[in-house]
Order: sequence, then structure tokens, then C-alpha cells
Amino acid sequence: MATQLNLEEQEQLDSLKAFWNRQGGLITWTLVLVLGGFAGWNGWNYWQRDQAVKAGAMFEELDRAAAAGDAEKTARVFADMQQRFPKVPITQQGGLTAAKVQVDKGQADAAKASLTWVAENGAEEEMRTIARLRLAAVQADAKQFDEALKTLAAATAPEFTALVADRRGDVLMAQGKKPEARAAWEAAYAAMDPKVDYRRLIEAKLMSVGVVPGEAPAVAAAASGAGK
Repeated sequence: MATQLNLEEQEQLDSLKAFWNRQGGLITWTLVLVLGGFAGWNGWNYWQRDQAVKAGAMFEELDRAAAAGDAEKTARVFADMQQRFPKVPITQQGGLTAAKVQVDKGQADAAKASLTWVAENGAEEEMRTIARLRLAAVQADAKQFDEALKTLAAATAPEFTALVADRRGDVLMAQGKKPEARAAWEAAYAAMDPKVDYRRLIEAKLMSVGVVPGEAPAVAAAASGAGK
């Protein structure tokens, strides 16, 4: 009986050896890839955290410079962040901050460059849309109305639909296109949450072109009835 068991064990061992000879290399490489991938994932997470911490420290320096109104230092720190940490979200926030200081200091071209970079490199659509909203305002101030409208056409984050329409109305009004501006403001008013105070400003814009938002549906209905 013992001999039979020994023979069975030997057969199992021989089968295992044969299997390992056939598949051992594949199993080893699979384990290497799995374990290597796990180690790589941990390394990637560590690298991302390290990048975020370093970028955060630089943003604090940028923010202090911005608070002091030092446009030159703000731009210099932002340029350094762009080069070293272009994919870290706080770098994109740094671009928005730098652009604000540049606008305040009358550096429109520098502000447009900062905002364009954020619009093209922002990690999230919301961040890219915010940058485009601000960029369109700077372009409109420079009377670059067609460029501003193109910029707004690319601002597609759903959360900012009302603000994009409102800004489009501002640009169209600056071009002297009153009917188009009114339509844009009406769209902005309809899309804006009634609880948001900014809606009152859109209402004021509509009233300036002869539209009372609360009466608009009734007027439209009356006009429709008259047409019949």
C-alpha cells in the first residue's frame, strides 16, 4: 500500500514537473507582470502625490505674488509650474490666477496667453470652460469679437450653459447685434437657476433691450394668437 502511494505521489510529482516545464515560464512572466504592474501603480500614485505637493507649494508662492499685485513674479512662477507640473490641476488654477493679475495690470496679451493655455490643457471640461469664459471677456474688451464668439463656441461644460449664453449676448451687443444679443440673454435667463442672484443681472440686460422676462411668454402667446 505504501509502495502504491509512493508510486502515485511520484506520478503526481512527475506530472507537476512536466506541467512546469511546459508552462512555468509563462506563469513566471505573468506573475512578474502582475506584481510589476502593482508596484508600478503604487509608484505612479506616489509620483502623482509628490507632484501635487510640489505644485501646491509653488501655487502658494504664486498666490502670494498675485495678492501683492506682482504680475511679473506671478507670471514667472506660473511659467515654472507650466514647465514642471503641466498636468497637475492646481497649475491650471495658477493660470487663472495669473491671468486675473495680468488683466488688472493691463497686460491683455499675457492674460490671453495664460487663459489660452488653461483652455487647451485643463484636465476637466469645467476648468477649460471657465478659462474660455474669461478669455472671451478679454478678447471682447480688445474688440476681438469674432475671436470671442469662437472661444465661447468651444465652451461646452453643461454647468456653465447659462453663463456662456450670457457672455455671448454681451459680445453680440458690443457688435451692435441687438436681436441676437437679446436671444442669447433670453437663453441665459431660461438656463440660469432662479435662486442664483446673477439671474437678476441678466434680467436687467433683457429689460435694457425691451424684454421683461416674466412677461415674455405672455407676449409671445399674444403674438402667436394675433398671427392666427
